[in-house]
Amino acid sequence: MTGILKGIDDRTNLAGTNRLELLIFDLGTEQKFGINVFKIQEVIQRPKLTKIPGGNDVVRGVCQLRGKDIPVIDMSMAIGEPAINDDQNSFVIITEFNRSVQGFLVAGVDRIVNLYWQHIKPPPSGVEHGGYVTALTEVDDEYVLIIDVEKILSEVDDGPDGVSKDILDKRLKKKGHALVVDDSIVAQNQVKRVLDDLGMDYTVANDGQEGLDILKKWIANGVDVPAFLTMIISDVEMPRMDGYTLVTEVRKTPELEGLYVMLHTSLSGVFNETMVKRVGADIFMAKYKPDELAEAVQQRMRIEQGI
Repeated sequence: MTGILKGIDDRTNLAGTNRLELLIFDLGTEQKFGINVFKIQEVIQRPKLTKIPGGNDVVRGVCQLRGKDIPVIDMSMAIGEPAINDDQNSFVIITEFNRSVQGFLVAGVDRIVNLYWQHIKPPPSGVEHGGYVTALTEVDDEYVLIIDVEKILSEVDDGPDGVSKDILDKRLKKKGHALVVDDSIVAQNQVKRVLDDLGMDYTVANDGQEGLDILKKWIANGVDVPAFLTMIISDVEMPRMDGYTLVTEVRKTPELEGLYVMLHTSLSGVFNETMVKRVGADIFMAKYKPDELAEAVQQRMRIEQGI
């Protein structure tokens, strides 16, 4: 299983093609779940876990991996289901996103499938698992649920949500307007809190296709979008249309020439400035540090306001 991610660097060729690779796993039931391969460092048989006294119950312990302590979160417990207790046959998916490395304990790992983002759909209202499902797809006539791992991590990690007061640039007078594109409600709320602290107005889209539709509607209504919008702040992983494809479509549209686009993604440690240049984004920022996001937004505001 440790060889399942061999050649991950080659997978960067998927960027901008609206495609992804999904690792399918289960939590001890017939229901299948998925996680983007770009979030994964490796998959290992469940190692010995050392319990952390007084820690969050869903963190089953810490494992040692090449000299580093990696917290291991029980994926089943994290979404409100029974704990995974099969020590012999379970696996840990080692992930890196939101600038941190953590493991997710799962009952079994199936395979990797290559899909188009347009085949990843938003979950219908009333879907089970307590709001932790951010999208779903169908593989071999079975539904695969994609878990909002950012939501899980935000509930485990008590990091700061708002902007530090000493970061705020009082010289900035105009509010500006941002288009926030993200399928995760948790991530949306994090960005919105930063923009609220900066006094910036915003419009929210739940995926790249909705974001593009909003832009086209503004154009059709005669809005000078590059003059109206301070910036787009877009996630990369989204159902229907990913962030890379959204940027590609923006750059192909003459009425959007010069529009400033930030890719704000949980895929820390995997993509770099080369990927940003490839699709034509202006800046890449790994989630989620509110002060760093605020400073990047304010830097754009300074340029816009000539400060």
